[in-house]
Amino acid sequence: MVNAIWNRKGPRRALIAGACGGVGEALAHLLAEEGWELALAGDNETELYRVAGVVRARHDVEVVVARADLARAEGVKALARRLEERDFRPDVFIHAIETHLAGKALKTPRADQLRVIDRDVRAAADLALRLLPHMRAQGAGGVLFVASPGAFLPGPGRAVAHAGGAWMASFGEALAEEMRDEGVSIAVLCRGPVGQGRRRAATGLARLLPASRPEVVARAGWQGFKEGRVIILPGVFNRMLALIARFLPRFVSRRLVAWLSGV
Repeated sequence: MVNAIWNRKGPRRALIAGACGGVGEALAHLLAEEGWELALAGDNETELYRVAGVVRARHDVEVVVARADLARAEGVKALARRLEERDFRPDVFIHAIETHLAGKALKTPRADQLRVIDRDVRAAADLALRLLPHMRAQGAGGVLFVASPGAFLPGPGRAVAHAGGAWMASFGEALAEEMRDEGVSIAVLCRGPVGQGRRRAATGLARLLPASRPEVVARAGWQGFKEGRVIILPGVFNRMLALIARFLPRFVSRRLVAWLSGV
């Protein structure tokens, strides 16, 4: 079923959580090129206004800036209220928050790990479940989650990040099946390492994979979303990694990732 949102003549609106940089920022530019009105959400207000300013300068579209601490339940509620006050009802929700937390679980502050779980898991589910009823009612739109190939492998050294990606992939696939006949698209973009300019030091699985430019990953993800794909793996290396992970015994993949992470 072709999503009716692609043929809509009137305004189309998207909420992008994690638009302060990286793939989220690149997606904001892609959607603006197509005339989408945007709400950009994140906890770095300075970066949000920077991205919004550049998007407005390049494209004649409305851009709403919504600072929100999505690691807190109150932050999600505040974001929902802000959108309601602006009468901004997203047709598409993109969760593109990037997680760089690394280190052994017992050597990493518990509060930092719980914050990542709240932001990457609870907030993603909360926002999706808040916004999907409107999409289902209009029979169009959808949700795009941005995760990583780590979703397919255990992650010693990045336990919370990999677990969050695995949850996102499972949740996204389940929603995709539930929404299959509702005219609503659900997809998970499993990106690899992303870098721009001089690449930062790689850790874990990133040692195996070449870095891609955010714009390239965003374009592949957005195109796959429009094509109705559920799991989107841009790049040959990402697809190979997912295929290898599928057939490797779990104890081998655990130890391989641990070795790559220096755990």
